[in-house]
Amino acid sequence: MLRRWNICILLILLSQLTNAQDNLSLWYKQPAVRWTDALPLGNGRIGAMVFGDVKEDRIQFNEETLWTGEPRDYTRPGAAQYLDTIRQLIAQGKQKEAEALAELHFMGSKSTEGKTAEWEKQILSRQGLKGNPALSDYDDAKWKTMPVPSYEGWESAGFEGLDGAVWVRTRFSVPDQWLKQETILDLNRVRGDDYVYINGQPVKRNDQYKYNIPAGLLKKRNNTIAVLVLNYFDKGGVAGYKDTTKKIGIYPVSSSGNDRLVLNGNWKYFIQDDNPPPAPRYQADYQPFGDLWLRFFHNEKMITGYRRSLDISKAISYTTYKSGDTTFRREYLVSQPDQLLAVKLDADRARSVSLQIALTSPHKIAEVRTRPDGSMTLKVQVRNGALKGQADLQVKIRNGKLSVKDKRVVIEKADEVIIYLTAATNYRNYNDVSADPAKLSATVMQQHGRRSFDQVEAAHLAEYRAYYDRFFVEFDKSLNDHIPTDERLANFAKAPDPSFAALYMQYGRYLLIASSRPGTRPANLQGIWNDLLQPPWGSKYTTNINLEMNYWPAELLNLSPLHEPLFNMIKELAETGRHTAKVHYNMPGWVLHHNTDLWRGTAPINAANHGIWVTGGAWLCDHLWEHYRYTKDIDFLSEKAYPLMKEAALFFQHFLIRDPKTGWMISTPSNSPEHGGLVAGPAMDHQLIRNLFRQVISASEILNKDAVFRDSLKKQLTQIAPDQIGRFGQLQEWLEDKDDKNDKHRHVSHLWAVYPGSEINADEQPALWKAAQQSLLFRGDEATGWSLGWKINLWARFLDGNHAFKLIKMLLSPAGNGAGSYTNLFDAHPPFQIDGNFGGAAGIAEMLLQSHTKYIDILPALPAELPEGTIRGLCARGGFVIDIDWKNGALVQAKIVSNAGDTLRLRYKGQVKELPTAKAGVYIFDSNLKRIN
Repeated sequence: MLRRWNICILLILLSQLTNAQDNLSLWYKQPAVRWTDALPLGNGRIGAMVFGDVKEDRIQFNEETLWTGEPRDYTRPGAAQYLDTIRQLIAQGKQKEAEALAELHFMGSKSTEGKTAEWEKQILSRQGLKGNPALSDYDDAKWKTMPVPSYEGWESAGFEGLDGAVWVRTRFSVPDQWLKQETILDLNRVRGDDYVYINGQPVKRNDQYKYNIPAGLLKKRNNTIAVLVLNYFDKGGVAGYKDTTKKIGIYPVSSSGNDRLVLNGNWKYFIQDDNPPPAPRYQADYQPFGDLWLRFFHNEKMITGYRRSLDISKAISYTTYKSGDTTFRREYLVSQPDQLLAVKLDADRARSVSLQIALTSPHKIAEVRTRPDGSMTLKVQVRNGALKGQADLQVKIRNGKLSVKDKRVVIEKADEVIIYLTAATNYRNYNDVSADPAKLSATVMQQHGRRSFDQVEAAHLAEYRAYYDRFFVEFDKSLNDHIPTDERLANFAKAPDPSFAALYMQYGRYLLIASSRPGTRPANLQGIWNDLLQPPWGSKYTTNINLEMNYWPAELLNLSPLHEPLFNMIKELAETGRHTAKVHYNMPGWVLHHNTDLWRGTAPINAANHGIWVTGGAWLCDHLWEHYRYTKDIDFLSEKAYPLMKEAALFFQHFLIRDPKTGWMISTPSNSPEHGGLVAGPAMDHQLIRNLFRQVISASEILNKDAVFRDSLKKQLTQIAPDQIGRFGQLQEWLEDKDDKNDKHRHVSHLWAVYPGSEINADEQPALWKAAQQSLLFRGDEATGWSLGWKINLWARFLDGNHAFKLIKMLLSPAGNGAGSYTNLFDAHPPFQIDGNFGGAAGIAEMLLQSHTKYIDILPALPAELPEGTIRGLCARGGFVIDIDWKNGALVQAKIVSNAGDTLRLRYKGQVKELPTAKAGVYIFDSNLKRIN
């Protein structure tokens, strides 16, 4: 009893601490309808999305190591012998020839292909079918319907996980005058291989998915279109137009297509075979695990007072409502100490909680088992992959009746229901899949499943708050503080709501804590949240901006320990990257191209015009160095960071070659990420390589080692092609002055040296700083979500807080067909990518504090919309932790804690204060930087 009382006191104290910071919840007056309405929970390993529906609550969950694929060699044997020829072709201006050669011989290897030709032959012979669905008189009366078209594939229309051979059919009539004319069937795009038949006759298409229908083939009535789609992976089906105002249809060749017969609608479909052979893939996809369903016995017409919320100061989600005279409450959390998804269901009236509990999975190979005590097991196997997983569920009830029926747990008239769920896979590391998921999952339940919900919650709060409470932010209050989050999002760009910006900062920190705990894998393109078997871009790790952006808040927003998963990944990437450096370049050191996955692939993928980008390792090494700069942890630098940085620099020392035209050392072949094709000498490469060389030189001097290697880097550093100002006054993106001032490309890669780099800044290179600003003006403000996040930080570095805040408003606007945020504040690329959340949170902080030069700048880019605020726990390079108070747009007080004892150089509005500090020393300054303690 005493132990329970102590736990209760702890919860009360934690609740009082929470009340000291209001405006720390996302909340809504209605349940989630779409996945991007649901509220995210996570412990770095297990992720959950809570929908909160009254009648049927869905909790979709993930386990971070459930991916497609298997351990394998991603390199292409013999690639290195083509390197010189590719370089020569680029130097001769033969870009297309260079890309074609690289496509054939230099890209990484794909996974093993199944017996595709044999399967396709069986499908075309109509194996498994009665009759011929291509024929107009074929009886499809028993076929079901699906909406056609669906631009994002039939998966977006409720057919998640559907691959294979699928027929879709529809009937139509045309005007009499079309019967003797040649007509065109316009589908715009089919995702997969397509075989199209009009009234039983095959028709051919051009490269725009327009099919020529010869005159006389159409009939007066009851024409039939039948499309056989062969889809091996990813999105499938008749896609139509991305611009949904444009319709698929049929029209005469003689017309412009404006008079088309529109074919959008529900078509009949039949799945001939949903088990295609494995398709060759460059890299793997992150996978969902399953869904926990809670089906309640409520009268929905009697529901009042509904509220769904996520308290980010506690990492707990709540759903509350009244049904008749009874108030129901649901509480959800994902505990790191106990490795459990925990759900508590109760009511204010005894014996009121009645529901059914079920587990499902989108995986085709999945099995659910129930036991008389209400425990459940979900086993899944990834199709055509090495990974399998097991989730175990346990139910505890107070009073009431528990039974099992039809693989569901039925609970009647309980006072309280507690549900624990955990999950595990057979993944050990990128080379080992020998773990036992059943044993791992069972061990968690044995060790932690006996604990009370109060105990699980208390341990969860203590562990979570150890990260969360390092930082506090408060901006001005607003009239919108107390309205639902979706309404605040809709209003943010229209009316001042500074506290919403503060909530967004803390939400970014929350998402990083939830998706990247020490000992886990790093946050991927969607953190740890994904409900699709074929997620956008595989929900993997894109290393030409997105993975790195995920960790921009880590040091600055006082979450340094959460950087660890990324550092562990870099170590693994160096291991596989050594092999890639040898096979593809015949060089020492390690290299990483623009994407990686769970299996740590480092070879170039996708296509030569963007996949051969060599500086992913250099960028990731910047995170190692920045962690040292923020923490001054010499052991980390010596034992972990420096060996990886040195080996990355060794690769580039051999990779750079002398340009015969300029005499500079240049990077080739490579590209400016996803822009401009395969080239020699992109500015971003040179910025990253110079940055890496300088960091390795500095680390070598700090550690007093490798003097000979250090001197060789110093010599080569002076020979690398410098940044240049082009004919429009812009910072050149490429070696040649070929930038287009009307180019609005989403990547701003050549501005890396401004942010997150620091080589180009107003103090040391004002001309280049101004040119970089001109480049950003040319690019414009409109962008994808993550690109907005990058531009926010860039405008902060250009000391223009008002422009940066304009982009924050764009980022915090409802996502429609373009960038913005979904109702749960997930970033919209679109679709969802989490990097914009992290970039946006870091960007707001960058307006308030900068430390990338020799100075720590206080409020360097304060926007007019944040005239008043308090921030506690911002971190600066040099091992400083800083609190700032400001009012009426001006500094009131700055408090600095020196964790490392470095020299402090503080700057505010042109005033500079420089002084030595002592470790753990506290230094407080007024608005004139006069010390007041």
